[in-house]
Amino acid sequence: MQKKSWITVAMEAVFLMAVVVFLFVGPTQVAAYDNSHWGGNYFPNVQLTTQDGTTVHFYDDLIKGKIVVIDLIYTHCVDACPLETARLAQVQKMLGDRVGKDIFFYSISIDPAQDTPEVLKAYAEKYHAGPGWLFLTGKQEDIDLISKKLGLYTPPNQRNRDGHSPAVLLGNESTGQWQRNSATDNPRFLAILIGDTLNSWKNRNGEAPKSYAEASPINISDKGQYIFATHCAACHTIGHGDKIGPDLLGVSTVRDRTWLARFILRPDQMIASGDPIAVELFKKYKQVNMPNLRLADPDIKALIDYLDTQKAAEKSAPSTEKAGEVIAHGPGR
Repeated sequence: MQKKSWITVAMEAVFLMAVVVFLFVGPTQVAAYDNSHWGGNYFPNVQLTTQDGTTVHFYDDLIKGKIVVIDLIYTHCVDACPLETARLAQVQKMLGDRVGKDIFFYSISIDPAQDTPEVLKAYAEKYHAGPGWLFLTGKQEDIDLISKKLGLYTPPNQRNRDGHSPAVLLGNESTGQWQRNSATDNPRFLAILIGDTLNSWKNRNGEAPKSYAEASPINISDKGQYIFATHCAACHTIGHGDKIGPDLLGVSTVRDRTWLARFILRPDQMIASGDPIAVELFKKYKQVNMPNLRLADPDIKALIDYLDTQKAAEKSAPSTEKAGEVIAHGPGR
């Protein structure tokens, strides 16, 4: 009889071991072994401090057995962080009371020297962060370790003043499911992604979560409307009152178009230069930084033109239609 090669023998041994493990250990335990790489052996268990001053361990208290949404921020950021945090506030609102029960949000500061628990608490309140959403600080080396393990670390780069990329990590530690996504993505998509991809929650009626195909579409035929929906609706409404920032209904008639274009282009620079209107708005709306969206001039024009049309539509529409009109969803700036 022909001798078996050592490769064949080894493969048969591996197969036999797998059968034994499956029969005597069981499929549930096998799944746990498969996911162990993304458990306590992988995630650091360093100490962090919440916005309320509570000490927690990253793996044992925040990650283990939980469905989580994690992003990196710093409170004095003037680029992506304000939009990133406002977008997650929208997602939290859509998920409702699941947050804090089935799903947990964690925003970790990459600038712990400035972002003390007191600073983070004030920042969380500005964005209406609810139960189940922790803002965390700690030692710089521990935060760097966490961000590297999560795949969210951005090396220091003088040409990147933002200091990090606006990414969010969605994960279910129990099942080993992890996915990285843009933190400024469509909030409805993010909410459905957490439910469908992680397969972790049901709505209040016990029904399965809705498909992404049922999400409200964004109108991309109007460039200005698309820019508003993707860049502004996380922080502003049109005709539905102040939220994180001012209601933008009629803003293009109240403010000079040239001033408005400059403010949209470089809000941080206008505040720093002492522009009286910019400073007044900054103070009125709890010193929330309006993000520098880095829009091109044609995009800014399209956005202002769209705001013009909304004012015109508001003037011509009956009050009953105005009450039912929904232009932006969720908290607004």
